[in-house]
Amino acid sequence: MNTFEKSQKIKNNDLKATENLENFIATIEKNNPSINAFLEINKESALSQAKKIDEKIKNGLKIGSLAGLVFGIKANINVEDRIISAASKTLENYYGSYDATVIKKIKEQDGIIIGMCNMDEFAAGSSTESSYFGATENPAAPGHIPGGSSGGSAAAIASEMCDITLGSDTGGSIRNPASHCGVIGFKPTYGAVSRQGLLDLSMSLDQIGPLSDNVSGISMALDTIVGYDETECTSLNQKFPSFTDIATQGHEKLQEDVKDMKVLCINQFKDVTDEHINKIIDESVDKIGDMGAEVVESSFDYIDLCLPTYYLINYVEFFSSTRKYDGRKYGHKIEDVCGEEVLRRIEMGSYISQQEFSGKYYKKALQARSLIRNEINKLLSDVDLILGPTVPKLPHKIGEKLEPMEMYAYDVLTVIANLAGIPAGSMKAGEYNGIPVGLQLQAKPNDDDKIIKTMAALESL
Repeated sequence: MNTFEKSQKIKNNDLKATENLENFIATIEKNNPSINAFLEINKESALSQAKKIDEKIKNGLKIGSLAGLVFGIKANINVEDRIISAASKTLENYYGSYDATVIKKIKEQDGIIIGMCNMDEFAAGSSTESSYFGATENPAAPGHIPGGSSGGSAAAIASEMCDITLGSDTGGSIRNPASHCGVIGFKPTYGAVSRQGLLDLSMSLDQIGPLSDNVSGISMALDTIVGYDETECTSLNQKFPSFTDIATQGHEKLQEDVKDMKVLCINQFKDVTDEHINKIIDESVDKIGDMGAEVVESSFDYIDLCLPTYYLINYVEFFSSTRKYDGRKYGHKIEDVCGEEVLRRIEMGSYISQQEFSGKYYKKALQARSLIRNEINKLLSDVDLILGPTVPKLPHKIGEKLEPMEMYAYDVLTVIANLAGIPAGSMKAGEYNGIPVGLQLQAKPNDDDKIIKTMAALESL
């Protein structure tokens, strides 16, 4: 039963919202101590909300589109009266004083928030090992990292602890853990989802998006959280289609839609990726070709420029965003208590931001980003999708020591979508030695629906 089917059962009173929630609470109590996907559970308020939803359904009152579905929220998105720690000692006692726009929208549609998910400290990482509250286990590949920085959000889905989670994606932080945990993760077009209430990592790159174990879960979440927000300066004021209608339109119609598509594979994506992963991705591309899509190949000559461009921008913007954590208003002073990677990014950002360097590095990085964006848009101009691996290598074992550059290498294929502001999703393509491998789908800005369509078509196979 997918998420949409479950939501219909709840609305038809064939499944109680309380029953759905209690099943998840039982799973969390059993599995979370070993997985560490959730940092905090708000059982009482969630149960109270579920009872209200059941009461509304029983009395034939109007209910929201997410009625009775259970959400986990990454611990850097504000939820009123919950601890919004960003998995850092800096904010270990900071309670959210308001709901982020995405949280308001979920609550308005009767979605139930069960708790806050673990993550890399301040979203600065690709493994969820840098959390002050301990690493998250990968339920799909025990002993390995779940990816990051939204590792708790992906692990909560992979271990069936909730219906949908929200993560944030700055350079792949939703798609990377989705790939490693064998679930679906989606980064919408930049500006399609309000960032109001998200703790910044890098404001010109950050985007909130959903994770689920089926495409209808992603679609229902997108239909709720996508949309204009006048309180947020990057918010796009435009119409998006119903993603749920697209995802649930049936196998034949989905295949029909994919048949008219032209999809692109980029040679350099293969060059930087492990051969075992490439083999699995090729099989997924063949499936799309078998549905009738035209598959073409091309080159992207700026792949070596992507990581340095991304990290230079990230360092400067992260340094700027952390100046408010000075120990006066919010928790502890960040430099006094943060972990190694967060401190590295603050120090690098501080250094690059100095008068004599900012022009030299940051402005050059912004020029490089324009070049990358133009090149990607050129590649997308006469195709519908770019297909390829989500992550170029398999997840390492928890506790294995990696150099910073080895850790950053996980992001080489995911940072491109953030630099270009385009939508991108990851779904499970297969497994190598029992470890999930993700297929990444990228599209033109505002063509988020084409990714949903293709994912749903692949899922229907």
